Amino acid sequence: MAPWLGRPALSPRATPRAHGIGAAGPELSEAGAAGRKEPERGGELLRPAGGSGHCGPGPSRSVRRRSLRARSGSESPGDGAAGSGLARILLLPMEPPPSPAAWSLDAVEVKAGRREPCVLSLSQRHGQCELVIHSREKDPPDQDNIPINSRFRCVQEAEETLLIDIATNTGCKIRIQGDCTPERLFEIPNEERCLGFLTEVLNVQEAQLKAPFPEHREPASWYQVEKNLPAPPQSSVSGVLGFEDHFNAISLEKKRNLQNQQMGSRREPPPPPPPPQNRQFHREREGVARDQTKVTNTMRKLFVPNTQSGQREGLIKHLLAKREKEYVNIQSFRFFVGTWNVNGQSPDSGLEPWLVCDSDPPDVYCVGFQELDLSTEAFFYFDSMKEQEWLAAVEKALHPKAKYKKVQVVRLVGMMLVVFARKDQLNYITDIMAETVGTGIMGKMGNKGGVAVRFVFHNTTFCVVNSHLAAHVEDFERRNQDYKDICARLSFLPPDQGLPQLSIMKHDVVIWLGDLNYRLCLPDASEVKTLISKNELQKLLTYDQLNIQRTHKKAFADFTEGEIKFIPTYKFDSKTDRWDSSGKCRVPAWCDRILWRGGNINQLRYRSHMDLKTSDHKPVSSLFLIGVKVVDEQRYRRLFEDIVRMMDRMENDFLPSLELSRREFVFEKVKFRQLQKEKFQITNNGQVTCHFSFIPKLNDSQYCKPWLRAEPCEGYLEPNETVDISLDVYVSKDSVTLLNSGEDRIEDILVLHLDRGKDYFLTISGSYLPSCFGTSLEALCRMRRPIREVPVTKLVDLEKSLLQMGPSDSEDASERPLQVPKEIWLLVDHLFKRACHQEDLFQTPGMQEELQQIIDCLDTSIPETIPGSNHSVAEALLIFLEALPEPVICYELYQRCLDCSHDSRLCRQVISHLPRCHRNVFRYLMAFLRELLKYSEDNNVSANMIATLFTSLLLRPPPNLMLKQTPQDRQRAISFLLGFLLGGDEE
Repeated sequence: MAPWLGRPALSPRATPRAHGIGAAGPELSEAGAAGRKEPERGGELLRPAGGSGHCGPGPSRSVRRRSLRARSGSESPGDGAAGSGLARILLLPMEPPPSPAAWSLDAVEVKAGRREPCVLSLSQRHGQCELVIHSREKDPPDQDNIPINSRFRCVQEAEETLLIDIATNTGCKIRIQGDCTPERLFEIPNEERCLGFLTEVLNVQEAQLKAPFPEHREPASWYQVEKNLPAPPQSSVSGVLGFEDHFNAISLEKKRNLQNQQMGSRREPPPPPPPPQNRQFHREREGVARDQTKVTNTMRKLFVPNTQSGQREGLIKHLLAKREKEYVNIQSFRFFVGTWNVNGQSPDSGLEPWLVCDSDPPDVYCVGFQELDLSTEAFFYFDSMKEQEWLAAVEKALHPKAKYKKVQVVRLVGMMLVVFARKDQLNYITDIMAETVGTGIMGKMGNKGGVAVRFVFHNTTFCVVNSHLAAHVEDFERRNQDYKDICARLSFLPPDQGLPQLSIMKHDVVIWLGDLNYRLCLPDASEVKTLISKNELQKLLTYDQLNIQRTHKKAFADFTEGEIKFIPTYKFDSKTDRWDSSGKCRVPAWCDRILWRGGNINQLRYRSHMDLKTSDHKPVSSLFLIGVKVVDEQRYRRLFEDIVRMMDRMENDFLPSLELSRREFVFEKVKFRQLQKEKFQITNNGQVTCHFSFIPKLNDSQYCKPWLRAEPCEGYLEPNETVDISLDVYVSKDSVTLLNSGEDRIEDILVLHLDRGKDYFLTISGSYLPSCFGTSLEALCRMRRPIREVPVTKLVDLEKSLLQMGPSDSEDASERPLQVPKEIWLLVDHLFKRACHQEDLFQTPGMQEELQQIIDCLDTSIPETIPGSNHSVAEALLIFLEALPEPVICYELYQRCLDCSHDSRLCRQVISHLPRCHRNVFRYLMAFLRELLKYSEDNNVSANMIATLFTSLLLRPPPNLMLKQTPQDRQRAISFLLGFLLGGDEE
């Protein structure tokens, strides 16, 4: 049968689509909101980050201030219990005031890291009140006079003890800025005299406020700086960013930067250092502090959801992590790790010989199972009774000398991982997350893959992975691929969406256990058994595939495994200690393994447990003594406060800056499912630690298009530190259709945002090679030639014209569409002729290299034979069906299929309503699958398995119902397909 008859009708019209991000594309200025400068009376002053409404002079930073508008001596709204002890900004209208009281104040001026002693005093000259700064170091002494007018500002900085109310006199800092004077920082040793000095300045202000003709006062854009105190009520309406920002009037560049600042940093503050143990005393101190004029309550500001505050606290977390050794002690804990492939059996004896084989109880149990349930229902992620059976068996057999509680359990088909911890350690386990990855065919089959649990124990991060890798002696490369897939795809998404995902390797300790299925490179089972009987295990281990692959760095290269002194744990006759006596006579192998990576790990035991005979595998266990980082609370608190003080000094003197090695990237000939990478470097060429992140452009929800990814997408850089960033382009089923149709292109602009700094724009461009994968059935039926030979403009027109085009009986033979797409016919015909007897067809994944060859072959030619193994061709067919923009059974008929799934006659009627090419493809596939089921004894294919797998591809719920699909809906959909597999498709 050759279904392609006739030339497809392709429109010659070309409708290329313009791309870009509008008038503010890559030509935008790179000045970020925090870095935009404006001239002001001979100097340059930085605008406050995040707003643009203030048009007069202002302080050169907006990063460490508490701000209040003084109001006739009354408390400003938003102060709460803080009272007048909070920092103030004094806005003083010009008016000849009464003579101020004689007042002088010893201070130290901080200039670019230098400290110069001086005296601050108030004086009156020619009716103008002035602040006088007398320098003590210069000879003759220098003197600066700063008029106290409406542009004079005096700021007391927030106190830095942060978490402890200190009643002693610890001094304070103030910032002073005048009409033509840049901002200057002073440290006042005597805190009481400092407060008195500020009070005297306030009195001057109050006198000037009563003047009949006050000077014009600029808009109050000084509120909601980093300390984020609420601004006083104002008659004018503030902008959405908390400023009178005239947002509609400013340039698009400013809008982009303002919104990027909001979206670019949504980080939770770090957990504060724990309070002193004497909590009652702490509460009493808090109560006293509320009654005092001066209150140290900075933590109230830290937990306000403020963009700049989040940026600051992210930096604090980073610096604390970098100096972790200064506040942690290493304390050892016992970890029991066990793995067992139970071959679908239920527990038939106690597990104490496995779980309680040491006199001292472990602190943590990590127990993994494989092949927990081999039923078809479990095969497709459904619930399993075996989970509860084995979970109860484990809980019952835990060490009797300690009390344990379950921390987490996670299961994917037959793989289950459960973590228990001693009750007295439970409070020290936090940030618990679990994830799963299926590496079976298309990632849909969970019979192979991995499950993992991550947690933080004291201050050490743990990730425990339980995996079941590909079977069969010759398939060690598939096992390597499974390992790489699990590492690449399994990641933990923190609850805070502003934080990056955590991969397996981004943990202090990683423990990997499971049935890794690596075998011995010795085909003769009797020879292996002879060596085992002679206890020549070390000789056998030289043939062990896992050891060989690790040596060649193909898999588990960074992991360590203890010395194996036990005999192979696979394969035995169930319920016995006899090696496999079946017709296949499997060669014994160490399939069940436990490996680890990280520091401070000492393996005390590594052994198998021959007493348990439930399965054809023997369980394996390892006992570890792991050094865990335990926080010293007092040292942590001291370092926390030191870092905050240090950050203040650095932030107020320097702005962050980056240097990029490249800003333009070209990806040529991008293909479906073929990864391309481009790398560049960013270097912190500033003098402060900086936080960078890729942020969404204006009106976008993601920082890039779905086919693009930056890794890492955010991070921290120390001064002079460099990091490599990889830009990865990968076209998946989710993005292929728009690229095929020309609605999307390999074009994007990335915005690399620097907290408190500017934005950098990266241009992405390239070319895309269309694929039959992701192209509609209607379009493919009208293509006689391979898709790469069809001009792109004709592809675009073809997809558009098919929306209005219906089948025409008047078409001559050369113009009629194909009965089914030639690509589907080639794949199915190959499988029909060569794979009906293939063991585990549609259950064993293909090789990635072969899959890419098959895709290229179908896109560029009409081959006589398709390259690759039967398993790769089978998976290519599934990938093709999954990538269709409209499934074989159209979305609009989905609900009707569910409703009539109980009646085969009604099911056939629904299929008759499908468009012609969809109807032909459905019947063609059903005929092939019915033929495949005739050889189920050879290929190990069952009707239930086929129905469940193909239902997820042929009868998909519409996108808006995908998350609402219930198990009952899924079962009805499977029943619909089963009717055609078991009953035929008679017209």
